[in-house]
Amino acid sequence: MEKEEKVYMISALVEHKPGVLYSVSNMFRRRGFNIESISVGEAEQPDLARMTITIKGDEALVEQVVKQLKKIISVIKVSILDPKNTVSRELALIKVSTPDARVRSDVINYTEIFKGHVVDVAHESLIIEITGDTDKINAFIELMKPFGIREIARTGIAALPRGMKSVKME
Repeated sequence: MEKEEKVYMISALVEHKPGVLYSVSNMFRRRGFNIESISVGEAEQPDLARMTITIKGDEALVEQVVKQLKKIISVIKVSILDPKNTVSRELALIKVSTPDARVRSDVINYTEIFKGHVVDVAHESLIIEITGDTDKINAFIELMKPFGIREIARTGIAALPRGMKSVKME
């Protein structure tokens, strides 16, 4: 029987200081684990940062990753987020070719349908900002491919558990 591979989101509360991201990413490198996405930013306490790490694998892999993260001194707390009880979002900036008025109009209409925003206009391109879950971002990118995507920048997933459940220092 083959192990089921799926996407896991891990939330880690870490010290907000130089070298912590390096320590975490180096652990992944040493163990041969791949990071699908990672986002890091200041948490509710200024001396702490919250990392949301997305990995693909089976249950054994994610448990191993959590164990290894907990061994890093700068890591305060680690939790696997339950997708059913988690709010997650990603931001993408997508530069799309718009060589004429008809194409520009089509791209703007699709952007509005996806509740995105045009954040830059040039003679032959638009930059669109879109936020949402990963499936929404991927669907928009697929829709834009026939127009000609020039560049994409994605933030990675930021996530928090719903309700009163928290990944914070006790």
